[in-house]
Amino acid sequence: MGRSRRTLPEELLLLALDPTTGTTAQPQSLDLGLAGAQLVELALAGRIAPDGDRIAVVVPRPTGDPTLDCALELLRRRGAPVRAVNWIGGPRLGLRQTYLSHLERCGMVHAVAGQMCGVLPTTRYQATDTEISREIRARLDSAIRTGVPPDPRTAALAALAHAVGLGKHLYPGNEGRSSRSRLRDLIRHDPMGGLVAHAVMDVQNGAAAQPRRSPAPAGRQAPAGGRGAPEPARGVPAQPHRGSMARAAVH
Repeated sequence: MGRSRRTLPEELLLLALDPTTGTTAQPQSLDLGLAGAQLVELALAGRIAPDGDRIAVVVPRPTGDPTLDCALELLRRRGAPVRAVNWIGGPRLGLRQTYLSHLERCGMVHAVAGQMCGVLPTTRYQATDTEISREIRARLDSAIRTGVPPDPRTAALAALAHAVGLGKHLYPGNEGRSSRSRLRDLIRHDPMGGLVAHAVMDVQNGAAAQPRRSPAPAGRQAPAGGRGAPEPARGVPAQPHRGSMARAAVH
């Protein structure tokens, strides 16, 4: 995968980055969104494909992006398709910091050290090229304003932005209500983006249990731990970023 094009996790993070404060909007749900954005990016690269509500690896060949390839390898090691909601709901140690540090290395943001309450060290990130963020935002604005079906990448970005709650950050207040509604509607234009976005929202709503099965015949009950038992949410940690532990807090 060439590096001339930004990946969806990078674009989602740049969308969430407040240009004034240097903090990220919706930090908790954003972590889920970044994990989901990795899945969509891998699907756009032809490495994985949806299989019902599960994700299957179809081409295990690396993409050339280290963070994406880490996720791809972890998916491959599962051996069988994994439910999107379980993958996204797994622990994501350092994923947001990994992408912030990557954007810093690429020169898209720079870190600004500070302190919280005059004691706790913090690190905020300022965009070094606001034109990039404006271009990403313009794609969403165009899709919302024109009503023309967007390309799969923009549709997936819109779906993820809605899923993590960035609508109220991008289009605030009563005047942004119609734009937030249209942002939500863009979810239907990309099947993979829609699958992942719904999985992100399901995790936030605590709906990570196994889909409902047909009830057992009267008088029979599925044995404990058998086929009728919900599948546990088995998280897979993303590539950890050791440098994030040196910074006591990132907003």
